Amino acid sequence: MLVTTIEKVDGYRTAKVLGHVYGVVVRSRSLVGNIAASFRSLAGGEIEQYTRLVEDTRRHAIDRMVENARLMGANAVVMMRFDSSEFAQMMSEVVAYGTAVVLEPIAQSSADRQG
Repeated sequence: MLVTTIEKVDGYRTAKVLGHVYGVVVRSRSLVGNIAASFRSLAGGEIEQYTRLVEDTRRHAIDRMVENARLMGANAVVMMRFDSSEFAQMMSEVVAYGTAVVLEPIAQSSADRQG
């Protein structure tokens, strides 16, 4: 399934707009991970444990969004965005959202195909 942050996809037309679609993931950080990250933050630099957590959570949110779009009958999600927040300094929420659509290829003229 095509997932894009733009509204119009070159070479395709939007045949049907199915509506808003999203995927939500809430993850908690482990106590050990929080302690390790706390020590790392004292020294400065990237906190790799949190980077991995955010990357994995975003991928999972996209996967859920794609599955929800597929259930709606979509073959693409356009205008995809992320939103995130934190709960009680222990949990992270990530939402991937966009518009579920059915895209169809635009037929090329014979002159376009020969060029």
